Amino acid sequence: MSARWGRLPWLWLTLLVLVVDQASKVYFESRLSLYQQIVVIPEHFSWTLAYNTGAAFSFLADGGGWQRWLFALIALAVSVVLVVWLKRLKSTDTWLAIALALVLGGALGNLYDRVMLGHVIDFVLLHWRNQYYFPAFNVADSAISIGAVMLALDMFKSDKSAPASKSG
Repeated sequence: MSARWGRLPWLWLTLLVLVVDQASKVYFESRLSLYQQIVVIPEHFSWTLAYNTGAAFSFLADGGGWQRWLFALIALAVSVVLVVWLKRLKSTDTWLAIALALVLGGALGNLYDRVMLGHVIDFVLLHWRNQYYFPAFNVADSAISIGAVMLALDMFKSDKSAPASKSG
């Protein structure tokens, strides 16, 4: 693909994340009632249906509704930035392209929920001995997290850190 398109061909991964995210949400919402828990690995992993009107870790979930549009606007702005960034990447920036595509797919998956439903559907619950619960999450959240870790790791790549020139 020509340099004109940058790494936009990686948008197939964004589309895959979006489709898997939405399909999994439809599946679990049709099979579970709200907060119903199906234990998969006792004391560690369960399926459960939860709605999150806030952001990560239910931040601002009790905001009264305005946060829906704030988070939707932020997700939309971030999505535009990520597409532009993908377009500007060099052909050698595959790792970074994958990271951006994952974050974009997750952002769009949760954006769809937020705008169309007024909440994000979560269904994965990790816990330890039924005492310490990690907030429920979904495929979109996982893609965002994996992409963010990849972005962080990309900052440490040796070809990114060129030696600083000394002025005399």
